[in-house]
Amino acid sequence: MPRIFDNIELPFLPSLEEMLGTATHADFCVGYFNLRGWNRLGKVIDERFSGEGTSQARLLIGMQSLPEDEVRTAYSLIKEDGLDAAKAIQFKRRMAEQFRDQLTIGAPSDLDEYNLQRLARQLRNGKLVVKLFLKNSLHAKLYLVHREVPGSEVVGYVGSSNLTFAGLMMQYELNVDVLDDDASRKLAKWFNERWEDQWCLDITQELAEIIEQSWARPTPIPPYHIYLKIAYHLAQEARAGLSEFRIPKDFGNKLFEYQVAAVKIAAHHLNNERRRGVVLGDVVGLGKTLMATALARIFEDDLGLETLILCPKNLVEMWEDYAHQYRLRAKVLSVTRAIQELPDLRRYRLVILDESHNLRNREGSRYRAIHEYISQNECRCILLSATPYNKAYTDLGAQLRLFVPETQDLGVRPDKYIKEVGEIQFQAKHQCPLKSLAAFEKSPYADDWRELMRLYMVRRTRGFIKENYAQSDPDTGRKYLVLADGTNTFFPERTPRTIKFEINETDGKDPYARLFNQSIVNQVNALNLPRYGLGNYVASQPDTPPTQAETKVLQDLGRAGKRLMGFCRTNLFKRLESSGLAFIQSVERHILRNYIFLHAIENGLPLPIGTTDPSMLDVHSFDEDSDDTGVTGSIFDEENEDFIDSDAPSVHVPMYTEAEFRKRAKEVYDLYSTSYKKRFKWLRPQLFVERFEHDLQSDCDSLCTILEKHGTWNPGDDKKLAKLYDLLTTTHAKDKVLIFTQFADTVKYLSDELKRRGVKNLEGVTGQSENPTRLAHRFSPVSNGKRDTVKPEDELRVLVATDVLSEGQNLQDAFVVVNFDLPWAIIRLIQRAGRVDRIGQQHPEIICYSFYPMDGVDRIINLRGRVRQRLTENAEVVGADEQFFEDLKVDERYRDLYNEKAGILDNDDDSEVDLSSLAFQIWKNATDADPSLKGIIEDMPDVVFSAKDFEPQTQKPLGALVYMRAADGNDALAWVDEKGDLVSESPLAVLRAAECEPGTPARTKAKNHHDIVRKGVERMVEEESSIGGQLGKPSGARFRTYERLKGYAEHVKGTLLATDELHRVIEDIYRYPLRQSATDTLNRQLKAGINDDALSELCISLRSEERLCIISDEAERREPKIICSMGLVGSQ
Repeated sequence: MPRIFDNIELPFLPSLEEMLGTATHADFCVGYFNLRGWNRLGKVIDERFSGEGTSQARLLIGMQSLPEDEVRTAYSLIKEDGLDAAKAIQFKRRMAEQFRDQLTIGAPSDLDEYNLQRLARQLRNGKLVVKLFLKNSLHAKLYLVHREVPGSEVVGYVGSSNLTFAGLMMQYELNVDVLDDDASRKLAKWFNERWEDQWCLDITQELAEIIEQSWARPTPIPPYHIYLKIAYHLAQEARAGLSEFRIPKDFGNKLFEYQVAAVKIAAHHLNNERRRGVVLGDVVGLGKTLMATALARIFEDDLGLETLILCPKNLVEMWEDYAHQYRLRAKVLSVTRAIQELPDLRRYRLVILDESHNLRNREGSRYRAIHEYISQNECRCILLSATPYNKAYTDLGAQLRLFVPETQDLGVRPDKYIKEVGEIQFQAKHQCPLKSLAAFEKSPYADDWRELMRLYMVRRTRGFIKENYAQSDPDTGRKYLVLADGTNTFFPERTPRTIKFEINETDGKDPYARLFNQSIVNQVNALNLPRYGLGNYVASQPDTPPTQAETKVLQDLGRAGKRLMGFCRTNLFKRLESSGLAFIQSVERHILRNYIFLHAIENGLPLPIGTTDPSMLDVHSFDEDSDDTGVTGSIFDEENEDFIDSDAPSVHVPMYTEAEFRKRAKEVYDLYSTSYKKRFKWLRPQLFVERFEHDLQSDCDSLCTILEKHGTWNPGDDKKLAKLYDLLTTTHAKDKVLIFTQFADTVKYLSDELKRRGVKNLEGVTGQSENPTRLAHRFSPVSNGKRDTVKPEDELRVLVATDVLSEGQNLQDAFVVVNFDLPWAIIRLIQRAGRVDRIGQQHPEIICYSFYPMDGVDRIINLRGRVRQRLTENAEVVGADEQFFEDLKVDERYRDLYNEKAGILDNDDDSEVDLSSLAFQIWKNATDADPSLKGIIEDMPDVVFSAKDFEPQTQKPLGALVYMRAADGNDALAWVDEKGDLVSESPLAVLRAAECEPGTPARTKAKNHHDIVRKGVERMVEEESSIGGQLGKPSGARFRTYERLKGYAEHVKGTLLATDELHRVIEDIYRYPLRQSATDTLNRQLKAGINDDALSELCISLRSEERLCIISDEAERREPKIICSMGLVGSQ
């Protein structure tokens, strides 16, 4: 009597195993074969069969079709031709790929690894033979066991179970055993006929190869191959760009190989419809202007776009030259004209923003004008900046916001920050989508921003170019690139030199001895700076409450106070280090500004409030004195094109007495309140406490004592100036010299005094000079291609410049750089050297002079240390310049500079190469050295692993590196420890930890390798799968509908209106995005004031018609996939 195996009361697998225990051979016919489901049967096959003669298992696999394909085939009007050899091979290849894909699903395990390796051996030694039946669709499920039992030589099982663990044991199935001898023989005959069919093709060896090439292979994979596989996948964006775009012929061979690569990668970013923008962030001197021009030409040629170039006014002429030379259909516009011209400007669909780091103040009217133009015209954007992380990551966020909507789904999220605070807390605290730019702006972590900028930035450093693109001179070993004309341009060595000037404490005439002393430091440190900390003086209950406009200004004051005070205090010391005259002028201006406020308070007049943007006090981007009363332009209101107004009142003659300052203050106030009234915001003095007036007067009194003692400056006693003069007239009497200082006042002082002493062909240039580009051309005509247009008598030998000017200018005809003052961040010195160390520099050496007091660097370090202490005590926040001094190593680097240590100026800028470029270069260098690696790595299946020796460190433990592709297609990398806990999810950290040499030996994997990889993946999947809560911005239809229905459900709880349909609607809206048609409908109804009952009915109706949310079919659900893993094991 036949038995029925349903896997409920009677499981199928134990009976089959028992019967196979008596078998001489076996035949199986199934529609589907799971390679990892062979484990139980594989054990029996190993024990019973030898692989010799008929002692084997034969497995026949049918070609199963999906139900929808069967219907399509049955009713199709197009009848397909019969099977032929080519089509049969095609089917066989397709089935082999399906088996290969099987082994990339899920996470590996030790048990699966063992069983798969056993399966491969059985396939190789003939214990298992597998064929594909291709003649027709075959759904039969047949298991035949051949025995040496008289009268029962063949036992059959017919039913529904495929050769999978689920089919044999877990799923509800229906199988019956066939014990009747006649019936069993007929089943055997049927099987043999199929097995011998001409379209039944053997796939045994192919299956063995698939397993032996998979993660379950018996031989270990070299760790170097896993390292390259990680790099290969991380470089996907770069590889796509390089194959997708071509450089226009106009550029010929004018682009170096590294520039071609950058342009093509950037084009991929720019062409991506989800991004529509790119940041070209190469460090100074690598040719970003030419790269941006080539990139714009690609999109002009391919898509017919026209280009708008927005740049600082001193670079307009340069950009016009580029546009003309490379036939760019472009309009060049100074950013200072943005407010006036952009509202009425016709549509340009591509915008280049040069020096985009200057657009970091989202509240500024110029920023708003540019943002509105880009948004309204749906422009693609190319941003250029050598210092995109200028002050804080939010500066970079502000630049990206120009073309990236703050709530747009970016596909990545700030995982490190979210992991720290928790997802629920993040959503409660920030109310923004997890995968949005707004979410990233909340993160203080470089790893998060690095992951975001992988999508938007192309950035390489000088060291990266030298390492990967330059050739080496066989004689000298020096690195060089080959120019378009065939000549070699070498990377020069940067040599630090020190110019020491004497400070004589006993000489009463020595101006620096009088200023560089403890009393000056103490007086500046003791200043209250009330104008910069206005928020600290706001009255809590003024007699007349502030108006709405006044409240807005007061709020801004509160936000900016501490940071403004920090800038002001450090700037006074910076000016003291720069030149005594610049410091004295700044003290005079500070006193005068204070007296302008005192004049207003004493006379009950409104106070003129200037900027609350600390960037205007940042000497790297603004070289004027913020306290100069002549600075009434952009520092107060960006709507004005010029920083300096020639008619504005300024300090021209020294003032020492209170009476002189009060007289001048009244004159300036009268002018401010009439001619310049619109350039300020105005507040009533009654909104501030009495202590405000007291602290203003106290600072005035203190600073006036400094002027009384030290206010007269005699250039003839300036030993620092004398040393500079000797350098220009003796050491480098015929060389071009570029002199840098942080302040426009110092530029003017040096220019005037050096000219007065007879130095010829010299000019000073600042951010406010009328035509800085023309002066740059006169100073460096060869590198700017202006040799024919600059007359010899007009050529400059000496240029005195501020850091602000140096953006974007080619100055490499010179090789001598002088740092007349030392920026508080050594990175600024490296950037200054980079202004002449640009591609095309012909001199083998860049000489960088820095001025130090004769008695050593400690005088400067100690002075700065006291300032640093004061800032810390006051919790006065400052910018990135000063944050460098939180690390005492910086002091050590200045000692190295003082001692002229070689290599101190060779470090690259303060952020690394973009991840995509770095990964691509690793891949390219490896495949250039060994071309065979390209095929090996590209053909390597997913889930593969290796292990290598690793020396653990703090925060870098033993464990495994895991590379996973999430369900949404985004890459996720993780470093997990030996317990499977996540250590880091930084792709850069994982790439660096995986780094190894080609000959690195593979180590035996840790016993728990597969377990910790699975745990790591599960943790990442858990984070990725939590999509709830991303309801969009509060004003959006999804958010508002969800909140309304949630409130309504609570209100009708316990009534007939609280239906299951209502709760399903609420759940769907929470979990899935709305369809566009539903969004439009809901927006209209919400705007029209729909009530909660009607809104509930509308949403239930939309859901029933499948018109509410975009819900993916579960059958199409994409699984996360492990790409590879690398075990980090301790040394033996």
